[in-house]
Amino acid sequence: MKKIILLLAVCIGVLSCHDDLNQSPIDPDSFTEENVFVNADEAKGALAKLYASLALTGQNGPAGQPDIADIDEGFSQFTRMLFNLNELTTDHAVVGWGDPGLPDLHGMYWSSSNDFTEAMYNRLAQEVSFCNSFIFNASNLTDAVAETYIAEARFLRAFAYYNLIDLFGNVPLSTSISTDLPQQSSRAELFNFVEGELLEIKDQLLPSGSNEYGRVDQVAAWALLSKLYLNAEVWTGTPRYTDCVTYSSEVMNSTYMINTNDANGNGTAYDELFLADNDTNGAQNEFIFTANFDGLSSQTYGGTTFLVHAAIGGTMPAGDFGVNGGWGGIRTTKNLVNKFPEGMVDPDALNASLSGTLSDWGLVGDATTNGWNGPDMEMYETSSNVFELYATLSGNQIKFRFNEDWGQNYGDNEADGTLEAGGGNIDLPSGNGVYHVVLNINSLTYSLSIVLPESDKRGMFYTDGQSLEIENIPPFNNGYAITKFKNIDSNGNQGVDTSGNFVDTDLALIRLAEIYLNYAEATLRGGGGDLNLATTKINELIARAYGSNNNSISSSDMSLDFILDERSRELYWEGQRRTDLVRYGYFTSGNYLWPFKSNQPAGIGTDEYRNLFPIPQSSILVNPNLQQNEGYN
Repeated sequence: MKKIILLLAVCIGVLSCHDDLNQSPIDPDSFTEENVFVNADEAKGALAKLYASLALTGQNGPAGQPDIADIDEGFSQFTRMLFNLNELTTDHAVVGWGDPGLPDLHGMYWSSSNDFTEAMYNRLAQEVSFCNSFIFNASNLTDAVAETYIAEARFLRAFAYYNLIDLFGNVPLSTSISTDLPQQSSRAELFNFVEGELLEIKDQLLPSGSNEYGRVDQVAAWALLSKLYLNAEVWTGTPRYTDCVTYSSEVMNSTYMINTNDANGNGTAYDELFLADNDTNGAQNEFIFTANFDGLSSQTYGGTTFLVHAAIGGTMPAGDFGVNGGWGGIRTTKNLVNKFPEGMVDPDALNASLSGTLSDWGLVGDATTNGWNGPDMEMYETSSNVFELYATLSGNQIKFRFNEDWGQNYGDNEADGTLEAGGGNIDLPSGNGVYHVVLNINSLTYSLSIVLPESDKRGMFYTDGQSLEIENIPPFNNGYAITKFKNIDSNGNQGVDTSGNFVDTDLALIRLAEIYLNYAEATLRGGGGDLNLATTKINELIARAYGSNNNSISSSDMSLDFILDERSRELYWEGQRRTDLVRYGYFTSGNYLWPFKSNQPAGIGTDEYRNLFPIPQSSILVNPNLQQNEGYN
């Protein structure tokens, strides 16, 4: 069922009856009618286009016949733009590419002619246009199912406006097909519109869990209300945390559930959320609203194809991620790394303190970074035939190997600390964590001493050849690489595109874990929720992260800054971070800094007006009713 939305979008209603969608760019301020359809089957095909517009970019696969012109088609894809505007502008990501306008985002010096902010504005405006056309035309249908289709279209329009409010503030509100240039609406007016739409359609959508995978049900409306109310104080000046608690509770009491199925047996069920079979491996039970991808049927250079390829570079083996190569672009800053316990104990820094030189002796095994096939984690020779390494080990076993050659390896047959040539695999003595490993070839002995027990397995970093510190943004090895998204399934198989170009992994736009965090934050902000329940829900996420209940917190540990850090650990690279930092007053201020914030190596604060992006200058030239956001020319 995963692919039905995308296949229908390309193959049924759109190409047969929406030929004028090939015209581009679509003026975001005219929101004109598209075309009509005459029955429920046609309506479903056109509805599919509304969903597909958040995943795809045009009418002809990854490139060709784009919906939006004047920008690389892959760049214009919605979730890729969401990453650029909500993650790349924060402590979660940097990118080494020099495309005009792209470095401006992390440097926080974008202008009103930035290609990427304009692409997002146009993409969301196009979605509004498509939804308006659908709602108008579907309202003429007498089929009973048309009411559900219209409710879904209204949700998608509300979702587009939710993002427009968040990113751009005051934009035109258009709910009908018209050639008149629309007036600009205030953020409060737009907020009221989205709220009213969601309250009206929540009972018109199908009940919890009863729609096809990839299509929304009433829980999506509750969840979007939860998100809307959480940000109400910033967007309208009026706090609505009690309402956030109310609708978060509705979601938490629905049929959706946190994924606890560790399908690949690596000690946590978190990574299943980001694998190629996340529509069937249990993760789908947590996904409330998704952008769906298929490596053969719905190809794009955005989406998870971007998140997987662009995060691979340096010494990273692309085959381990189910793709044919890396684009060597995006990675993260030390701020995200340091949100995780292992980030507080930096193996690289500890290894740098060793008075030795890198050797050909190394660690190999399922507990190592690259598994049994290597490359091995090389050790430092600190004295004659004595080798040491501080290493993050996560799995079960290791061995010692010379020059990645199985002809010269050591294990331990008796588990007594004494090595034998070709001996048995060595079990980790204290579970996952950061270890100090010592190998003594002179006496054929070894030791494994844990420095930091267990690890939060949500912190998926690649460190081999990478530096924690970012001295200069372009080189890929400056900053840890992220291994969160993969085009392999729970059994280690590559996605359906055997060429390795395009990725199957779906991307959750809203998932249940986020609503847990919304409930906890709104409770702490005075929304009247149950703090003990909030603590229990956060502990569900922590238990999944560690693979055990050993790291549970108490209600006294709950604070707003703890929840913000927990949001970072749980949701990084999922398009949430800038919105969170704005809500906390940390995005532009000097109260929270990260590398190259405001284009300074150590980071500095910037002007508060950058909490919003500018209305594209091209739109203002087309529509004289628009006024630019404060601070922008």
